[in-house]
Parts: sequence; structure tokens; C-alpha cells
Amino acid sequence: MKVLTDKFAESPLWPRILPFAVFLALGAGQALFGESGAYWFYLAKTIAGGWLVWLMRPFVKEMRWAFSWEAVVVGVLVLVMWIAVDPHYPHLGGEGEPWNPFLLYGEGAALGWFFVGVRTLGSTLVVPPLEEVFYRSFVYRFVAKADFETVPFKHFAWTPLIVTSLMFGFEHSQWLAGILCGLAYQWLVIRKNRIGDAMTAHAITNFLLALYVVWKPAWQFW
Repeated sequence: MKVLTDKFAESPLWPRILPFAVFLALGAGQALFGESGAYWFYLAKTIAGGWLVWLMRPFVKEMRWAFSWEAVVVGVLVLVMWIAVDPHYPHLGGEGEPWNPFLLYGEGAALGWFFVGVRTLGSTLVVPPLEEVFYRSFVYRFVAKADFETVPFKHFAWTPLIVTSLMFGFEHSQWLAGILCGLAYQWLVIRKNRIGDAMTAHAITNFLLALYVVWKPAWQFW
């Protein structure tokens, strides 16, 4: 732990880039552990991500949750958009196998519900701070100016807006929805001059999407 915190203290780049990069790398490694292992690995990834968020908090002062009516509206509208556009464009990597633990453990199985809970918790509380700090605090401002900490969050410029939204979009297999989602979250940051509202909107979107996935069911969104 001290090695990481020492690294975070070296430069403002490290606490904004390294946790996200580690979390992304862990996500890419899920497929290496077989069908059952992938779900347990997702649990390990979520725990590791939560630990990284905790470690980076003292070094990323802007990583503070903020609640506003705009965050709620954007969070809900992004969910509606994500679902509505889904059938109308090809996804990266094709359709693939859905993330559905009930296919492995049986319909209504306790382990299935456990992993659904893990995914819901991770996507709601761990993913938003990691992604919003990387994209909205670092990438957007770094594209605007190398000395990114001098760039206010309310700063608007087309180049960083487009670059950040494209990067955010192509991180997801649902790339088109991801681009539109990135634009919406960035608008929130610019409007509120902080990233906390985008974190909240992101959490609302992901939590409601988890409920929708289980309710419909619509496992293709996972």
C-alpha cells in the first residue's frame, strides 16, 4: 500500500491514471479464468477497485460525490438513451455471451444473486469515481492543457470534449451510447464546475441499468 501512496504523491498524474488503468487491466483479464472464474474474478476486481478508490481519495481532492437535480436528470436520461439506441447500431466485438451468472449457477441460485449484487455494487460505487476522475478530471483537462490542474472544470473547449467522449465511448462495446453518455457527463462537469455531479449521474445510470437488466431480463447490457 505504501508503494502506491508514495507513487500517488509523486505526481498528480499517478492517482488519476494508475487506478483506472489497473481496474481496466483487471477487467480485460476476466476471460482468462473460465466461465465460473470470471464471476469470482469480477468480485476480486470490484474489491481491488474499491481499495484503489480509497487509496486515491487523499490525492484527488475533486473526487467528492455531489448531488443535484441536474445529476438525477442526466443519470435517468442517459439510461433511457442507452436502452433506446441499443438495437440500432453494431456493437464492438459482436454480441458475445451475456454476463448472466444464472446461466451457470441456475435460475434463482443464491450465488447468481450474489454476483448480480456484486456487479450492481461495483458499477454503482466503484466504476463512477474511477472513470470520472480519469476522463473528466484528467483526460479532458490534459487535452486542453498539459498543466491540467490549472484548467477549471467549467472550461469548455471542443477538442477535449470530442476526444474525451470518443475515448469514453470506445471503452464500451456499446460505443455509440458510450459517446453520448460521455458528452452528457462532461456537460454536467462543465455546468457545475466539479466532477461530483457526474459521479452521481454515472452511479444513477448504472444502478438503474442493473435494475433493468434483472427486471426485463436484459443481460445483453452487462
